[in-house]
Amino acid sequence: MSTRPGAYAVVIEHDRILLSRWVPSNPDMQPSWTLPGGGMEAEEQPADTAIREVFEETGYTVELQELLGVSSFYIRSDQRQTPGAGPLHALRIVYRGRVTGGTLTPEVGGSSDDARWIPLDELDQYPHLDLVRVGLDLAKTGATA
Repeated sequence: MSTRPGAYAVVIEHDRILLSRWVPSNPDMQPSWTLPGGGMEAEEQPADTAIREVFEETGYTVELQELLGVSSFYIRSDQRQTPGAGPLHALRIVYRGRVTGGTLTPEVGGSSDDARWIPLDELDQYPHLDLVRVGLDLAKTGATA
């Protein structure tokens, strides 16, 4: 089993949430909207990961305001997007962030292909990963998931 830590940001402005559309490498899986963020690089701190990933996926620079919590989940081998990959224990570190600069620009050549502000009251119209709800719940309560 492998463990993969990642860091993400919940960015909400004017009743809209900033999301990126993740494109799985497995063609049998559908793209889904998620919080901007991703895997930590060697020797990188979680906050630095979240800031870097938000910029790469959305074109925005962000300031992290607070650590909202940590979400942990397990993915069985047969549920992985990569055939033959073993089980994965994902550890997701979630921050609240606010945009400080940049221009909305989707990532090119990465794991996402679009970024946009989605009205919170329209979120259910967009296929999204559970991380979006986890992030929203953490933003409301500040509790650890």
